[in-house]
Amino acid sequence: MNSCAPQLLEHPKPLPSAFAPAAPVSRCRELAVGVIGPGRVGSALLDQLRAAQPRLQREGRVRLRLCGVVASKRMWLDCDDAELNSRHGGAQVWRPNDLDAFAAHVRGVEPRDALLIDCSASDAVASRYPAWLAAGLHVVTPNKLAGSGALERWQAIRAASAASGARFRYEATVCAGLPVVQTLRDLLDTGDELIAAEGMFSGTLAWLCNRHDGSRPFSALVHEAHALGYTEPDPRDDLSGMDVARKLVILAREAGWALSLDDVAVESLVPAALASLSRDDFLERMEELDAPMAARLAEARAEGGVLRHVAHLDARGRASVRLAVLPADHAFAHSRLTDNVVQFTTRRYCDNPLLVQGPGAGPEVTAAGIFADLLRIAESLEVRA
Repeated sequence: MNSCAPQLLEHPKPLPSAFAPAAPVSRCRELAVGVIGPGRVGSALLDQLRAAQPRLQREGRVRLRLCGVVASKRMWLDCDDAELNSRHGGAQVWRPNDLDAFAAHVRGVEPRDALLIDCSASDAVASRYPAWLAAGLHVVTPNKLAGSGALERWQAIRAASAASGARFRYEATVCAGLPVVQTLRDLLDTGDELIAAEGMFSGTLAWLCNRHDGSRPFSALVHEAHALGYTEPDPRDDLSGMDVARKLVILAREAGWALSLDDVAVESLVPAALASLSRDDFLERMEELDAPMAARLAEARAEGGVLRHVAHLDARGRASVRLAVLPADHAFAHSRLTDNVVQFTTRRYCDNPLLVQGPGAGPEVTAAGIFADLLRIAESLEVRA
């Protein structure tokens, strides 16, 4: 039996009733949809789809049909429950999780346009993308493991998409709902040339850098961010810089470089002595972060600059993730709260680089990025009677 990421909800809140149509429409694009992972992002997405469906259908843009939802151990199919989990408790109709059966059900017996949305953080789910795409299923995901994982798998995903014509979109893997991947794709597709991409790709680290002014120990800020839910359950997942490195690899591959995580020079903010501890022990010893971070802050102030966590990709495909001292007039020096900022320097945008900035984390904005990808795919479909 296959399983999604363990954090997926076993008992998600009641799901929408198959996106019931608002009014009859004579001709409309139709899309069968299956959602993997009804956690925070998946549930937010289902709410957004349900709210938008009447308008989308009324305007003749797309008619969505929710065919199923799958969690880590269970799945709900519209063939079993016409209301698709709109009832509660013991009235729910479900089957054990089976990703192969789930994908086959969404695809259907008769030829139809079908799309799978993977909101899990599961490598096992990501490994199925090539087969799904080869079978003609479109795939949309915020799961970074496909775009930044093994290069061979990434190449297999692209090859399967090209061979079948099924679309693979992953805007929400980088900066949630911000149009970062699409902006880079548009620049390159219209003949521009990427000189450099630089950014603050972590809302957590942006918040920590913005708040780290010397008035409080850095460890106290990490504890606060952890309590607010800004960090991962283990803050080292943010402080290590690896999540940012994954996003940089995704952009590098979008730009045409065969980059892997091992090719990214990553500076971790976690001292070696703390890296191998259990999570609880790390949280107890976080004050060991204070002295090194205080020294970095003093260095930045001595240079008249600010500390920012920055990822950089140059025209040769060289990539780095590090804590940097930036001039006080740098575009990244004025970021707010958990903002992500991405700066593209290109042949066209050379003297004044193109900036994309805004909230880069949270279930609502991440779901919106997924939804936008779904709509771009839907708009490319044939209109059916």
